[in-house]
Amino acid sequence: MADVLTSKSKDYAQWYNDLVIKADLAQNSAVRGCMVIKPYGYAIWETMQAELDRRFKETGHKNAYFPIFIPKSYFSKEAAHVEGFAKECAVVTHYRLKNAEDGKGVVVDPEAKLEEELIVRPTSETIIWDTYRDWVQSYRDLPILLNQWANVVRWEMRTRLFLRTTEFLWQEGHTAHATEAEAVEEAERMLHVYADFAETILAIPVIRGVKSESERFAGALNTYCIEALMQDGKALQAGTSHFLGQNFAKAFDVKFQNRDGKIEHVWATSWGVSTRLMGALIMSHSDDQGLVLPPRLAPTQVVIVPIYRGAEELEQISQAVQPVLASLRAAGIRVEYDARDTHKPGWKFNQYELQGVPVRLAIGPRDLAAGQFEMARRDTLEKSALPFDQVVDRVVNLMEDIQGHLFANAQRRLNEQTYRVDTWDAFLEQIELGGFLSCHWDGTAETEAQIKERTKATIRCIPLDAPEEAGVCVYSGRPSNRRVLFARAY
Repeated sequence: MADVLTSKSKDYAQWYNDLVIKADLAQNSAVRGCMVIKPYGYAIWETMQAELDRRFKETGHKNAYFPIFIPKSYFSKEAAHVEGFAKECAVVTHYRLKNAEDGKGVVVDPEAKLEEELIVRPTSETIIWDTYRDWVQSYRDLPILLNQWANVVRWEMRTRLFLRTTEFLWQEGHTAHATEAEAVEEAERMLHVYADFAETILAIPVIRGVKSESERFAGALNTYCIEALMQDGKALQAGTSHFLGQNFAKAFDVKFQNRDGKIEHVWATSWGVSTRLMGALIMSHSDDQGLVLPPRLAPTQVVIVPIYRGAEELEQISQAVQPVLASLRAAGIRVEYDARDTHKPGWKFNQYELQGVPVRLAIGPRDLAAGQFEMARRDTLEKSALPFDQVVDRVVNLMEDIQGHLFANAQRRLNEQTYRVDTWDAFLEQIELGGFLSCHWDGTAETEAQIKERTKATIRCIPLDAPEEAGVCVYSGRPSNRRVLFARAY
């Protein structure tokens, strides 16, 4: 596959772009900064959706949908929110086109200017909290536990497939609560839902933490996050959950009568993950041969490829394979049989390897006579013989083995590339090599900004499990009571 993908060690960024395109996951569209998610890439996203949606519903959430257009005036009601998103907004100013006077195409009709401009949804807090005002009058109306699967637009000048595009897909949860404690509990609960999903489905170990004040979501009192480490030593924010306090309730006048008959503002959270997870998945496990998928996420977990000459051999192999297909499907395995005559077996092997199918079973006339398949596992590229009567047990066990192997590899990398750094010289040296740098910080935005300006590293999170530990800031030398994680990030 050397002629298909650039080597990771040679050019990591080009390797990533090559893989996304060659594995048929996505491509750039005719609209600058936007992408086309192709069927195979979308199938992976659908599996992510299904797994997350199940978790959301198990925790009491329901799905709803709100408009993609938001009146401009809504953004001015929450000062921090508008400041955070103002530079990323796409704005609709007119509602009609007309034929050009010279007959060459169409132009915007100047007579069709909107009375108030509409913002194409960058996030939905404003439109949702304007709606909640009509839904909430009493404590009996709370909590509201809603999630929305949607697309959003945030204008980007430098884009990269899945990681940073002008339009992307995501889910956004928006909940309303009667008390501060309930809202904080909700924000923390959803953080752990995301972390469990990342670790058990994506096989990506994550650090659970909170953002520094300067890195919080615009309008939040606290932002919880999960941070992952990619193979090139850069961090990637894999999910966020925000405690919004009463900021949006006050901005949109969402009040309720509590159990004591008093009128209070509602407490809020929001939380979300996006198609950035596709980028995290690719950069956590894949290699120079292509994509590597955890079995729990793979649209196709097993592919069976016949090797034959002529219709008679294909018929014999197909008859032998059918009971195996039925048994695997009955065991819950997502399996495909690729008997297409438009591509040779070697091409199929390369393609399934490139697309990260966890297990490949090949069978030719000699294998048929021996009553076995040649089995290849994608994570290690190891091959072995697999007798027909062992297929189901071996494959079912192998799914868990591959899933665990991928997580263990990623966990080992995370452990090995998390460094305790106590001096500025050590910080400067290590940040060039990548990884998480665990170091003391004096808690000031000034120091944080200076470190970012000098090194392009940001505070990824303050780990939830970080113990109190007296020390001095790695940059300023001022006192610090716990370590934070710095890294360069996507």
